[in-house]
Amino acid sequence: MSTPRFFQASTALSRRRLLGNLTLGAGASLLAPFLSRLAAEDSGATAKPPRRVVFLVEGNGVSAEHLVPRGVVRPQSSFNSTAHNVTDAQTFREVTLAGHELPFCLEPLAPFRDRLAIVQGLSGRVCEGGHSVNFGALGQYGGQRGPAGETIDAALAKALPAPFPHVGLGITHNPNEVLVQNVSAWDAGRALPTMCQPDAAMYALFGSIADGAKDDFAANANVLDFLRGDLKRLSHHLAGPERAKLENYENSLAVMRARHDQITKRSDLLKRYAPQPGPSYTSLVETERLDAHVEIGAAALIAGLTNVLTIASGCGGRYFEVTFKGLGISIDKHQIGHGGGENGKSGDELAQTIRRFHIELMAKLAAKLQVVPEGNGTMLDNTAIIYLSDSANAHHATCWEWPTLILGDLGGRLKTKGRYLEYPRYGRTGHRTMGCLYATLLHAAGAPRGSFGQFDKALGKEFQQGPLGDLLM
Repeated sequence: MSTPRFFQASTALSRRRLLGNLTLGAGASLLAPFLSRLAAEDSGATAKPPRRVVFLVEGNGVSAEHLVPRGVVRPQSSFNSTAHNVTDAQTFREVTLAGHELPFCLEPLAPFRDRLAIVQGLSGRVCEGGHSVNFGALGQYGGQRGPAGETIDAALAKALPAPFPHVGLGITHNPNEVLVQNVSAWDAGRALPTMCQPDAAMYALFGSIADGAKDDFAANANVLDFLRGDLKRLSHHLAGPERAKLENYENSLAVMRARHDQITKRSDLLKRYAPQPGPSYTSLVETERLDAHVEIGAAALIAGLTNVLTIASGCGGRYFEVTFKGLGISIDKHQIGHGGGENGKSGDELAQTIRRFHIELMAKLAAKLQVVPEGNGTMLDNTAIIYLSDSANAHHATCWEWPTLILGDLGGRLKTKGRYLEYPRYGRTGHRTMGCLYATLLHAAGAPRGSFGQFDKALGKEFQQGPLGDLLM
């Protein structure tokens, strides 16, 4: 696929002109938060900035030891022979990051250490484990056979509406993959896509301003209108469940058409923030494609196209054997996960090199948001970036614990300022689960729930209900 060429913004956006020309129709509810913010900024009034959540999901497991600050000692357990570096912590503890240097993998986050929380000890045994738990990582259920329910990024997308409720970007072991379904789901049986080709993702998000592609983008609207007309005519000849199913399909097309209109009418805004595609957008090198995805994802957040972004790197049981040639590594992550090394470096050392690269991407995204003014601060002030793996703490995970990073406090709603948190080991008093962490994010996003995902039947419900009070403001 050739790289689309995009216009560079040449004039400043006139907010009053944009607001005055918009006639949203069915899409009004999606753009309402964004438009109210623009109107308030234009009039000098104070508006609440939108909240945003980003998930950076790395395949093949994250060793808890890679996230431990220097000088902090984790009590190790051998209570399960298949567990990898599982904590033996008997009680909850907190360590202030200000008194410790970050470990090798996390050094790129040094400029953001006062916004960072390292969370250890949460379990996700309900996900069953393996090379990847697929949709279970973000859904907290057994996801090996497909999405058994919504994932946390989808739940947040419903709570934080935008023209694109959710944007999924990422890479697999196959550079020719265009789109996969691997970690995100709107509901049971309704997987969300991960776009793997940066140039295709660029067109999907910013296609209305593509030089040479505007006619195609306009033609898509005509196709949607044609299909909706056919469906409406057909529905008159149906009754009962068949008609209801057809009407649901027609409603989906209506949402797509409304989003198309929103994007078209905001072309000035998109020109202002659209990145300029380069060779990395069509590169066969995985590090370059991931870097391009971070650039595109940041632009989508800054332009207000979405408030929920998931970047999945080699995630899902069929897609995890990525070789990071761009880092000078010639063996894939599957081999590394089984202890394979090369050029005098052990498998763990290679894994740390790859992990540090992903953390560099996390820092790069944070830096992009930090320089964009918003309200009384910047966009980063109203964002939370979550880093975790799709297979918990190891290549062959059993999900006894799930190392996680949280950068940003989501507009002051999370207590993430320079903290290392370690929860008691599985089954001990005070132990909590990843479902509790996801419930915490929903509380912070203004959509509280008592729990998230499915319950681990081997663990008491008291360990699995409610948000994490240690993280929630």
